[in-house]
Amino acid sequence: MLHPSYTAGPPADWSLIPDYMIGGLRRYIEQGIEPGHFLSALFSNDLRQTFEQADEVNSRAVGDYVMFLYNYAPAPCWGSRQKFEAWIARGGLGTSDVAA
Repeated sequence: MLHPSYTAGPPADWSLIPDYMIGGLRRYIEQGIEPGHFLSALFSNDLRQTFEQADEVNSRAVGDYVMFLYNYAPAPCWGSRQKFEAWIARGGLGTSDVAA
């Protein structure tokens, strides 16, 4: 399955994200749908909660998630609880802002 890029730079490296987490990450970025506890903590930049909510696979992949967010995710969607909540309130990117 081809996944979109969200920035003008190089194509997003979706191999950084575990397959079973891609759907929740995409729904949050594209539609502003609140993800589960792990991704919510990650997007909110709450390191302690990120690790408390992570399963074994995600615990090992936190650095990869940060790399993905830094390089490929829209800056307004992550980095603080305020940004996280504002992203949900705005409904994410909306379909017109997603580059395939």
